[in-house]
Amino acid sequence: MHLGSLLPFIKKYTGSTIVIKYGGSAMTDLDLCYSLIQDIILLYYLNINIILIHGGGPFINQWLLKLNIQPKFNNGIRITDNQTLELVQMVLLGKVNSDLVSLFNRQDDLAIGLSGNDSNLIIPEPLFSSSNNFVATVKSINSRLLNLLLVNKYIPIIASIASNDQGQMYNINADTIAGYIAAAMKADKLILLTDTPGIMTNINDNSSLIKQITTKDLKKLKADKVIIGGMIPKVNACVTALNNGVQSTHIINGTYKHSLLYELFSDFHVGSTITI
Repeated sequence: MHLGSLLPFIKKYTGSTIVIKYGGSAMTDLDLCYSLIQDIILLYYLNINIILIHGGGPFINQWLLKLNIQPKFNNGIRITDNQTLELVQMVLLGKVNSDLVSLFNRQDDLAIGLSGNDSNLIIPEPLFSSSNNFVATVKSINSRLLNLLLVNKYIPIIASIASNDQGQMYNINADTIAGYIAAAMKADKLILLTDTPGIMTNINDNSSLIKQITTKDLKKLKADKVIIGGMIPKVNACVTALNNGVQSTHIINGTYKHSLLYELFSDFHVGSTITI
């Protein structure tokens, strides 16, 4: 990128709020992780407000397999029984969130680690009546807490779990949380970093990447079963954000170095852009 070409984009995004979801296999590559953190810190120093939501799927799966527990999913959402829930809490809070916060704070006192429990940041809404599948969607977001942190120049780093008023913990898909937080904060952008190029008409053919699509066309792709598995909660998160005032949403490949910067600061879009 030439410096002169960056200036219009920097002016465009200075003072804006961008919600980023970080997940997938990109989390397990330390070099990619360090690179992403440096990119986010650059955005921070350009006066862009960043909220980072993370999953931890690869790490959770590793621990489940160590315990001879087979991970199970339904439409891209992890089935979470009591044993799995305990492990999800341990991995997301005890490892992934604390490690990310530590890496950010090596640079400066930039980041604060949170879960949905902190100041009732996320109130969960259970998805299932089963007493042994503790998966939820989002009922409400405490945007006041996030605004307080952003005004004081912190980067909130949020683990994707929350508990209800009885203290029952729930696993919530990180894409889902990102969509609701972007909506609640009226963010300028929602960017979902994943380990695929974006929305594709053929998951085995990278050339089938859809660069731009509207929510209306997304409905048809879902009905035709083109969008399946883990891509379902991602596109649903984008629709939630767009329906609540977010200007644009993006699903991009987090396994490409600096894909976040290319998406923001160039006309070379590296994934799928979803708009109304």
